[in-house]
Amino acid sequence: MLDLRELRAVQTLIRAGLAIALGLGIGASLWGSAPARAGEPDFFTFSAGGYDVNDDQTAAEFRVEYRSDMRFWKILPFIGLAGTTDEAIYGYAGLGMDIFLGRRVVIQPNAAFVGYHKGQGKDLGGEFQFRTGGEIAWRFDDWSRLAIAFHHISNAGIYDDNPGTELLVLTYSVPFRNPPK
Repeated sequence: MLDLRELRAVQTLIRAGLAIALGLGIGASLWGSAPARAGEPDFFTFSAGGYDVNDDQTAAEFRVEYRSDMRFWKILPFIGLAGTTDEAIYGYAGLGMDIFLGRRVVIQPNAAFVGYHKGQGKDLGGEFQFRTGGEIAWRFDDWSRLAIAFHHISNAGIYDDNPGTELLVLTYSVPFRNPPK
């Protein structure tokens, strides 16, 4: 088990890694090595996996998400709802970016604002949280995607207590329309 100082160091490293990955993804997207795909549909996404995966009391998490096809530059909005087997629930809204590596592989760094209720689950220090992370997906011919996603939720120090939590889920995204023939 990590002490508080070691845990904060791990959280800082995770945040730095995610910031670097986001920066590299944005840079690659801007300079043409990973162009955004115009015409990608909006998606309804289902996810299941582990909540608080770096702890010995990991719970299962299930989430649904709507990913809009509206683009603000290359940024895509999304909104979702998640719950855990420890009765924690949270709603979130945020922004992501699709970065294509070829035709099949899609990396999506994203960030969201979170409204959190702990239920019988982990106390994250308060109701208002932030979620950062991303996913790497395989894109099928029908535009559906199968992905693995990793996220970190914390309150970024706006409350006295900021334990944070990590999420690791398997995600399936169903497009709202079929690809052109």
